Amino acid sequence: MDRRRFMQSQNFEHLRPHWPELANLAGHAEQYVYDDPQSALIKLRCFAEKLVGIVYRQWRLPSLPNEKFIDRLENHAFASVVDQAIIDKLHAIRKEGNKAAHEGKFGKGSGLWLLKEAHILSYWLLLSLKKGSKNDVNAFVEPAKTIPAEAIKKAAIKELQASKQRESEHKLRLEQALAELQASQQAELDAQREAAKLKEQLDKTATRHYKQASDQAKNLLDLNEAQTRRRLIDTELYSRGWDIDLLNGDNTEEVTLEEEVDGQPTDSGIGYCDYVLWDDDGKPLAVIEAKRTRENAETGRQQAKLYADSLEKKYAQRPVIFYTNGHDIYIWDDAQNAAPRKLYGFYAKESLQYLIKQRSKRKALNATPIDTDIAGRTYQIESITRVCERFTQGHRKALIVQATGTGKTRVAIALTKRMISASWAKRVLFLCDRKELRKQAGNAYKEFTNEPLYILGKSKKEHRKKSQIYVATYPGMLKIMEEFDPGYFDLIIADESHRSIYNVFGDLFKYFDAFQLGLTATPVEMISRSTSQLFGCDYKMPTANYPLEQAIADKNLVPFKVVSHTTQFLREGIKGDKLTDEQIAALEDQGLDPNQLDFDATAIDKAVHNKDTNRAILRNLMEKGQRLADGQTLGKSIVFARNIQHAELLAQLFAEMYPEYGGNFCRVIHSKYKRAETLIDDFKATDGKDSEITIAVSVDMLDTGSDVPEVLNLVFAKPVKSKVKFWQMIGRGTRLCPN
Repeated sequence: MDRRRFMQSQNFEHLRPHWPELANLAGHAEQYVYDDPQSALIKLRCFAEKLVGIVYRQWRLPSLPNEKFIDRLENHAFASVVDQAIIDKLHAIRKEGNKAAHEGKFGKGSGLWLLKEAHILSYWLLLSLKKGSKNDVNAFVEPAKTIPAEAIKKAAIKELQASKQRESEHKLRLEQALAELQASQQAELDAQREAAKLKEQLDKTATRHYKQASDQAKNLLDLNEAQTRRRLIDTELYSRGWDIDLLNGDNTEEVTLEEEVDGQPTDSGIGYCDYVLWDDDGKPLAVIEAKRTRENAETGRQQAKLYADSLEKKYAQRPVIFYTNGHDIYIWDDAQNAAPRKLYGFYAKESLQYLIKQRSKRKALNATPIDTDIAGRTYQIESITRVCERFTQGHRKALIVQATGTGKTRVAIALTKRMISASWAKRVLFLCDRKELRKQAGNAYKEFTNEPLYILGKSKKEHRKKSQIYVATYPGMLKIMEEFDPGYFDLIIADESHRSIYNVFGDLFKYFDAFQLGLTATPVEMISRSTSQLFGCDYKMPTANYPLEQAIADKNLVPFKVVSHTTQFLREGIKGDKLTDEQIAALEDQGLDPNQLDFDATAIDKAVHNKDTNRAILRNLMEKGQRLADGQTLGKSIVFARNIQHAELLAQLFAEMYPEYGGNFCRVIHSKYKRAETLIDDFKATDGKDSEITIAVSVDMLDTGSDVPEVLNLVFAKPVKSKVKFWQMIGRGTRLCPN
């Protein structure tokens, strides 16, 4: 046994004979619970995920490969055999562990509370999988806080001497805990893949047997469901910045529990709100009704409404309504005639304050002028109008389909300005998939709006709270989204919306409770069902659509002309019996046996980069490519290369073939190159300086999204099997460029 990982505990040794790793994780959490609660919570998060993995494997529950912890907890197969009270405890550990690991935030006393929950879970696991009786269950022993006598006598001196040491030890423990969390998650992924290979499914008999075992174990334990539910709500409110007493449950100026209200349909006419959230002026911002976890949260909706009625009558301000069962949370702002909707979490105080203020400040969206200096074309105005009509009707999502080059970003900016002017939005988040597009969008917002702008990854963090418009990449925002409350943004605009957003970054759209607009250049017939569903539209029925053909017909885009240039090599590959004498000699000079060559075009294209073929591609561009008005100068051109090796070969061959053009005329643009964004700037430049790039050999960076109206030539030096991507690549050369 690795003695460094062995950790004796007061409360978890019953696990060691069967699952020593679980015992060690809980033992470390027990040791750290007072001095280093952050590390303790991360250890407990590992503990909970491993415990669930054990249940999945022991009971052979079906799961998807790479399934996340939250998905495993919400998997129907798991929920069908495990009681909701147990699942709630696992969720509580998951949530607080995630906050500790990713944000460094956690509630006061959360470590000890969740250590107790882990103790209950440990016996539930033991009794469910290994059987036993109530006599086998030992009461939780609260770890003692020990303070050495010497430390008491020399507290001040010792504190000074030990501060750096403690900081170092905390950092080491934290690093170890985070590493263990990552290793735990990887181990669970490996186990899931192995389970997926077995393809074993639960039958009804097995389901009944496992559920019976789980229920029997649950019935032997004091689960204290009400306390778990209350702590789930308390910690969620605390994480959103509310002043709530986590240790004693006492009322504070911001949060009161069991608030008495009159006018209720009870014998006494009195009722008690589970929670009321208060503004600085003593008026109620929100009321929360909490139902039992095994109940549908919807059962508390009418009760919460009646409480809101009473509070409104007393304080002349109607609170926003929340109702929850500790796991599912719903918001209902009936004062604005909004329909109830499910939330990821509670609003922060500032977000609720703005929601209340909106009631008196909101103007009719379609009565607010559209800034036609930003988006003045007929189809742009129509798109904005349709989106606003949809939002006015109570829908929260919309999808605009516009051909590349027709001004989707301008539409987004004009919509942003309109919604801010009408007090429908205070903060707007614009999302894109690459740093170059983030820069491009940021520059566009700077040009057309005066609202404070924050560019994630570029702007100083201290400017974040003061900003109204935020521009970020999907992965960048995903990393920090829980630093904001779910109500922080009022409008989210997702640029280049496609299937990968749904699959990889879908959590962003579930987390934030905002109006959401998807923008895409993908033709309607190629948009996936998942993208349509993500933005609340029926399949192939976006909110607004302006296709390429219409844009060309309206002369808002320029038509493209296909020039096919190929070689026998590209068409047929290499056949040993069809080589010329010169080709045979060339192959022999390279040490290759011509008799061994027999590849089709696809195979050879993937296997080698034929220099003669690539020279032909470059020669064709230089001889037949579109020229500028002088008839001599080659227009801006993009060569789409297969990979970085292919791109570098093309650039090398160009330098050999056309040395008179110098080193900047043809450049590779790839994300692995340091400061690649400056290369894109040089490609966009039209000042005639030596640094200006005319031919950009692109590996993905210029394939989609980048706006370079001056591009005249597109060279497809790689196969493109995706129709969606092909038409996006075509869009790099269809923009109008009057000059």
